[in-house]
Amino acid sequence: MNIREKQEKNEMEHLAQGACLSVNSKGRLCAGKVCSIRTAFQHDRDRILHSKAFRRLKYKTQVFLSPQGDHYRTRMTHTLEVAQVARTVARALELNEDLTEAIALAHDLGHTPFGHAGERVLHELVPGGFHHVRQSLRVVDVLENDGAGLNLTFEVRDGILHHSKGQGGSLSASITQRAQTLEGQIVRLADIIAYVSHDLDDAIRGGIINNKDVPKEIVAVVGARHSLRINHMVTDLIQQSVPAERLIQLSPDMDQAVCALRSWLFEHVYQAPCVQAEFDKAAAVLRQLFGHFMDNQTVFLACGGHQYPGDSLAVSVADFIAGMTDRFALSLHGQLFLPQPWRVM
Repeated sequence: MNIREKQEKNEMEHLAQGACLSVNSKGRLCAGKVCSIRTAFQHDRDRILHSKAFRRLKYKTQVFLSPQGDHYRTRMTHTLEVAQVARTVARALELNEDLTEAIALAHDLGHTPFGHAGERVLHELVPGGFHHVRQSLRVVDVLENDGAGLNLTFEVRDGILHHSKGQGGSLSASITQRAQTLEGQIVRLADIIAYVSHDLDDAIRGGIINNKDVPKEIVAVVGARHSLRINHMVTDLIQQSVPAERLIQLSPDMDQAVCALRSWLFEHVYQAPCVQAEFDKAAAVLRQLFGHFMDNQTVFLACGGHQYPGDSLAVSVADFIAGMTDRFALSLHGQLFLPQPWRVM
């Protein structure tokens, strides 16, 4: 029995009813050599962690565009916080931590530069629309490894595709909107828990709001400090979830409070004039880049874009722009549209 087989046996003996066992994975898009050390989900996690798309998350906006301080979240630190929350819940419920972590690390790989402002721009410009959830799946299926993709398991891909809450008034999801695994359902709620907590924390740090501004009825449920908010939401999720009954959920009171906090953040942080003004500028940068590449395919290819067989130019340009970091987008825009110093030969 090799190391992987011992770990698979350990999963079968110790994980809870309802957990997704790596030995029962529905497999990959393309069959490949099985690792003798890592389970299928551990292998997926490592492929994601070593991907270029994951490294680029370091320089993609979470809420604040290119913040001057060192302590504001980026898309990467958001991803790591989601993974931490999700693994805590999965461990407490005796579900598969490796699968949970792999989904969490990959869930935002398709996010654009400049956060949701970039996503809105591409959604307007790309025929058929654009959503970071579908783009994250496209990254792992197609774009990484020069078109070969990461060839992840069905369960990780399913978790990526179903991680987003959307704009509804409740965190509850219909059966068709849920990930097929309990681990994927955990990541969906861990994502929300992480971002409402850390976006509020960053907004307070940035002076956009004061902790006392948060409505008292929300504070009474989620807590008055960052550490308390995380602890209350995670504890509630663990206590309310019943893996044997395939229930991963928050209590009604916590569900309502988290949704209310999310709506409050949209009004007072995400759409605050000081935040929105910079994102309007960033959106203009992406619109100009998109239009320029659509009109000049040669320039698009020369700048590093790539068009795979069967893809329209619009899809290929969207792939290129969505994969950019904030700083690369700004730098490339400057090179293409701003006067450059004369280089004396």
